[in-house]
Amino acid sequence: MSEHPADMSQNAEPIAVTRAGFVALMGPTNAGKSTLLNRLVGAKVAIVSHKVQTTRSLIRGIGMFDETQVVFVDTPGLFTPRRALDRAMMNSAWSGAKDAECVCFVLDAAKGVSEIVDQALEELRAVRKPKWLVLNKIDTIDQSALLPLIAQINEKLAFDETFPVSATTGEGCGALIAALRTTMRPGPWLYPEDQISDLPMRMLAAELTREKLYARLHQELPYVSHVVTEDWKTTPKGHRVEQTIYVERESQRKIVLGKGGQTIKWISTEARKAIGDAVEAPVHLFLFVKVRSGWTTDPARYAEMGLELPSK
Repeated sequence: MSEHPADMSQNAEPIAVTRAGFVALMGPTNAGKSTLLNRLVGAKVAIVSHKVQTTRSLIRGIGMFDETQVVFVDTPGLFTPRRALDRAMMNSAWSGAKDAECVCFVLDAAKGVSEIVDQALEELRAVRKPKWLVLNKIDTIDQSALLPLIAQINEKLAFDETFPVSATTGEGCGALIAALRTTMRPGPWLYPEDQISDLPMRMLAAELTREKLYARLHQELPYVSHVVTEDWKTTPKGHRVEQTIYVERESQRKIVLGKGGQTIKWISTEARKAIGDAVEAPVHLFLFVKVRSGWTTDPARYAEMGLELPSK
């Protein structure tokens, strides 16, 4: 005797409910947002540098946690803008909160509250989203200072949740992820299950080279230098990648090249390794350095970075 459909439904495995949503990571420069993004996603999707203002546009890192997909939006660090590029970065940062299920305000626990932090907290009041305080780098401070710091910040702006974490060691990140999963809305995933970033590989490769550029020359080179992946060919032996590093002056070009080409050789070697790790295949990288004066007022260059040139 065959089973009735009703009987079959009672024995069937329950269908898991998928969830998805956006989380904006905001905060002052060098708070460790990019390191935190990489930690939460479990892969390298954003460059990390001691040089301030290295994240320029919105970078989305996609974390998969069982049936829940959390899309982390790493925004440019908040600072006082002085130039057109600065203003474009700030516009990009605040736009990152627009579609987020919640905003995580990431703060360096060792640095505490500054004038920039006060300004950011004041602007954050107007953001009509759940706001969470993420105190990063707690491994660098005396734990007895943690609770007073949390109280001080929450007096200025009452956060819905507070999470002390260390993006470097991973401490507290599991609790943050568990809480974020509960805020995601039921619905289909926003990106394929195996995708970790919305950055095209050409752009991610350019970002990885820019990271190595800053690692070697963060004292000598202005942060307005720019890297573009000009050509990418896949061959049986791997990937052949051509990139151009753009600077504003001839003196900067000489700094990037270095004496006898030693600096550009180091940058190329380290960038090739990083890009190769990202694509999991051999990479043959060819770097060029060119002067492009005034690129910080060229709308096309802003579009390359996912930014919009401010009207004023």
